[in-house]
Amino acid sequence: MSVTPSPLQNRLLAALPVEVQERVMPHLEYVPMPMGKVLYESGDTLRHVYFPTDSIVALLYVMESGASAEISMVGNEGILGVSLFMGGESTPSRAIVQSAGSAVRLLGQRLKDEFNRHGEMLQLMLRYTQSLLTQMAQTAVCNRHHSVDQQLCRWLLLSLDRLQGNQLNMTQELIATMLGVRREGVTDAAGKLQRLGVIEYSRGHINVLDRTQLEQLSCECYEVVKKETDRLLPYIRTAA
Repeated sequence: MSVTPSPLQNRLLAALPVEVQERVMPHLEYVPMPMGKVLYESGDTLRHVYFPTDSIVALLYVMESGASAEISMVGNEGILGVSLFMGGESTPSRAIVQSAGSAVRLLGQRLKDEFNRHGEMLQLMLRYTQSLLTQMAQTAVCNRHHSVDQQLCRWLLLSLDRLQGNQLNMTQELIATMLGVRREGVTDAAGKLQRLGVIEYSRGHINVLDRTQLEQLSCECYEVVKKETDRLLPYIRTAA
């Protein structure tokens, strides 16, 4: 029998003061997040923000040709729908579930009502937004200047930071879509990691065997994002 995840599995919600949680929790709605589900498309007007509990959602930019690449990922450390509370209401990116699980969502107006109190929630969300912008900027630099091998290592590490354990369910085709590269490039890079004993890959299932070596093989982009996230959101460092 499956157990519905607690909203407090989302680290942003868990970091809020109790009095803020008591105001917000009654208005949260559980949302299943199967792999491949599209939460919103580019240009959509947003009505809700989403707090992943045990899922990961990728934000992708999609070109007119249909080609796409991930600009950031959001898991249990964050929130989806930043443009809604930053005043934009819509977003140029597509949000798609890359690792299945669940989330809770909140009406955007409820979030704005809480922001109008100018309290802890506003400060926390603004700090999270700064960490998200850092991830987006570093991803753009990484995609331009680093090899597919290094990009894959960075992507695996960022994914692991948002999941329990060392296992990911992810096809090479989906990884290629996220990185904006050819599937053959991902196959080659994953094969190298497997031969080195860093990962074990089989039918869409990735088991990371040696995280230390994975970090050594990654470019500096992962460490830049992690350090900035730890600085802005110290609750992530101490999360269980």
